[in-house]
Formats: sequence, structure tokens, C-alpha cells
Amino acid sequence: MSARSKARKRALDMLFQADVRGESLETIVEAEAKRAAGEPDREASWLYAREIVDGVADHRDEIDELIASYAQGWTLERMPNVDRALLRLSAWEVLHNPEVPTAVAIDEAVELAKEYSTDDSARFVNGVLGRIAQHAQQ
Repeated sequence: MSARSKARKRALDMLFQADVRGESLETIVEAEAKRAAGEPDREASWLYAREIVDGVADHRDEIDELIASYAQGWTLERMPNVDRALLRLSAWEVLHNPEVPTAVAIDEAVELAKEYSTDDSARFVNGVLGRIAQHAQQ
């Protein structure tokens, strides 16, 4: 598994924790940073995970607005927590990280949805991110 794939899992975990626990991302990131300091072999995945989480935090309003716009029939609050965190993570990659091809960001999100969420989540995540990608190209 690539360092970026591992980083996406770490970022997903941090975003999910903040959402479920009702804690600030800053608090979650600080705790994860302490843990990462003791794991120097995982530094590459930590750095990209931190970049993702910081990017989501910086662009949260824009990202949430797009997700809400393109998640037909679903409000952010009604989505499974994993799906919401995953959409935020991947939308940031699609919109704000030109180093990651859009198809890769979407594919990684779909695979994470298959692994960590409901049976219908992969299709849902793929559809929402596809619409966000189309929006980004306009």
C-alpha cells in the first residue's frame, strides 16, 4: 500500500473522530501528531494525512456546500459519518490538490467506502465525487 493510501486512511480516521466525538480537528491532530512522533517509519503517511486534514479544515465551508449540493436527497447530517468524512477528504483532493489525479482521488475514496462503510456507500461516494469533479472542471 502506498504512503498516500495510508495517509488517506489516517486522514479519514482523524476526520471521522472529530465528527463523532464532537472535538475540534485541532485537538485530534495534536493527539495524532504525538502518536506519529513515536513512529518515524510512518512519517511520510503522517505528513500527507496532516496536509489533507488541514486542507479540509481550511476549505470546509466550500467543500460542505458542494457535497450538500451534489448529494441528491441527502443532507450532510443524514449521511453516515464515514461517508461524510470520506467525501470531505476526497473533495479536498479533487478541488485543491493538483498533484493527485481526479480519477485516483475518486478511486481511492470508493475503495475506502467499500472497506469502511455501508454496501451502498461506494456508489454514493463515486456519484457525489464525480459531480464535484465535473464542477471543478468548469
